Formats: sequence, structure tokens, C-alpha cells
Amino acid sequence: MQAPINRLPSGRVVSLDVFRGLTFVLMLFVNFLAGASGIPAGIHHVTAEVDGMGLADVVFPAFLFAVGMSIPFALNGRIGKGDTPAQLQRHVGWRAASLIMMGLFMVNMESGYNEQAMGMPIALWALAFYAAVALVWGAYRCRSAVAERLWRAVGLFALLALAALYRGGDDGSGWMTTQWWGILGCIGWAYLAGSLIYQLARGRALLLAFAIGLCVALFAVSSTFNILHVSAMHGTHTSIVLAGLLCALLFFDLHQDASAGTRLRRALVLAVSLASVGYLLHLVYPVSKIGGTPPWALYCAALCCGAFALLYWLTEMRQLRGWTALVEPAASSPLVTYLIPFVLGSLMALFDLSWPAPLVRGTGALLFALVFSAAVVALVGQLNTINCKLKL
Repeated sequence: MQAPINRLPSGRVVSLDVFRGLTFVLMLFVNFLAGASGIPAGIHHVTAEVDGMGLADVVFPAFLFAVGMSIPFALNGRIGKGDTPAQLQRHVGWRAASLIMMGLFMVNMESGYNEQAMGMPIALWALAFYAAVALVWGAYRCRSAVAERLWRAVGLFALLALAALYRGGDDGSGWMTTQWWGILGCIGWAYLAGSLIYQLARGRALLLAFAIGLCVALFAVSSTFNILHVSAMHGTHTSIVLAGLLCALLFFDLHQDASAGTRLRRALVLAVSLASVGYLLHLVYPVSKIGGTPPWALYCAALCCGAFALLYWLTEMRQLRGWTALVEPAASSPLVTYLIPFVLGSLMALFDLSWPAPLVRGTGALLFALVFSAAVVALVGQLNTINCKLKL
């Protein structure tokens, strides 16, 4: 039986759950406002040619940071349950492949499709995809194992059929393409890289910090020689995952005999260090989410580290936890929370529906985005009560 990489607390960690939940609530808020007008420009994504970032540009890095913080808990938990090295790698590979596949499907819904050649609206194709996802990755349990495997096989067959039905290009002769992998696909690649690096480094902080440096070096090589652009993008995303990993170990590795206050100070040092390196790199490279630049990644990682330190102080040190129930559903079922707005968007597109103008303009949009976010989280909470979840 393999030994755990780090000694971590068992059970759910409130501060980590809250960080994850708040990230997804913020995602709901900024995504709803993506098509709104008359709202502060700082909420939207910044365009590729601008050196800077808006609120929306911080959400994806927060996803990655939360993924990194979860990796040591997830992997050591499986090791503690008796997973062999081969079983552990199969688990990591399946989770990564699942996210990459979902991202591939979803990015091809955004553009490049030819509805006439497909013989169906892209919205209907998308809804069929979400139904197949529920069959393959749903947390349901049938009365017999055979029936459960049969339904999951039906879901896999549906995914293959949908991939075969897809047509793209002006003449309808194209197929699904990787494009930029989509948000879930990028998370999948970064999760895969972060998990493997964590195991190779055996959870040692200095080696993880060195790996962040290698990710920055990969971007530098890519930009200097105009090569490996996709690999450099994934490397930048991986650096954020590794920063989240480092943050989690600073706070929760029980091998470190340190008080909560000491852990908090160390994390703040990490945040300042990340921001400082980001500042130095900003002298050379712009801040750009679309460009996947290191200054953007390190600035966002520093913000996430500081935000988590605040949540740790509130929930772990001060024990102020009553309010955390507001975001708990999104924390416990993040993938469902992420997908619900896309399902709703596909349904509205299929029936040619749109939000009333006052809800997507100015102050009305800001207020309704808050209501919409709260409604989605409440719906996820209800779905959780009937075990309507997705499990990778």
C-alpha cells in the first residue's frame, strides 16, 4: 500500500468549500452580465489587445486555483482508501479526460457549426449533449449494477452519435475541432498536469514552486521563438493550479507543526511573492487572460491566495460559518452549477426566447444578475437533495 504524500485533515474543509462556492457564484454573476449593456466595463472580460483584466478575467483562474487546492485532498484521500498507483492514475486520467471531452463538445457549440448540414438546431444538439452527460456522469444509482452500466453505456453511445452528427464549416464538411478546448477542457489539462507534478514532487513546496517557474519559462520560450503556443497556454493555467496546491499545503499539511496564525502569515507571504514576480514579469509581458500570460496568472493567483487567507481567518480561526450555507450548494455540486446556465441558454435559444431588455441593461442587469445567481444556487441546492449531481 502506497504511503500518503501529505498528511491532511479528513472530511470536508469549510474554508475550501466556501472558496469554491463563492467562485461559482461569481461565475454565475459575470457570465449573466456577459451580454448586458450599460454596466461598468471593469466587470467584463478585457479584449486581447488591452494590457489589463476585468472582474470576469479573475473567475477562470479562481476555478484553477480551487482545483489546485483540492488535488492534495483528493489524491491523498484515494491513497488512504487503498488505491494502488495504477488505480490512482486511472482515476486522474478519467477525470481529466472527462473534463477535456466536455470542453471539446461545448466549445464546438459556440462557433463553427453548420445547422443545415447537421439537420438540427445547435441548441437541440447541445441539450442532447447535456442529457448524455447526465447519463454518463450522473450520481444516480439503479437497483442493479447491470442496469446502471447499461444507462451509462447509453450515454456514451449518445455522445459518440452526437459527435458523428456534428458538422462544421461553410460547406458542412467539417467535424468537431479542438479550437481552444473550452473552459472545462483547459481545466482538465491543467488538473492532469498539476496532479502528475504533485505526485512527482511528493508534495514538496520547493519543487512545486520550481514547477511554477518552469511554466513561466515555457511561456517565455513560446513567445520568444513563436512556438508551442497551446502548450504555453496550458503551462500558464497549470501554474495557477500549482499555486493553489502550494496554498493548500501551507494551510493544511499537518506535517508542518505550525499555529493557524503562522500558516496565515506564510500564505500572505506566498501571495506577496506571487504578486511580486507577476509585477517583474509585467515589465516584459502584458496582463492578458486571452493571451494566457504569466503576469495575469500570477496576479490572479496572488488575489486568490489573499482571498482564501481571509476566508480561512473567518471560517477556521474565527469560526464565523453561519453564512456559508448560502454558497454550500455550489461548492458541493460545482459542475452542475456551471452547466445549468448553459442548459437554460440552450432551451431559450431553441424556443427563440430572450430576457426582457430591462433585465440586460444598466442597473437592472446588475440586480437581476444577483437574483439569477441566487436562483441557480437555490436550484442546485434542491437538486442536491435528490442526489442530482455529476461525479467525475
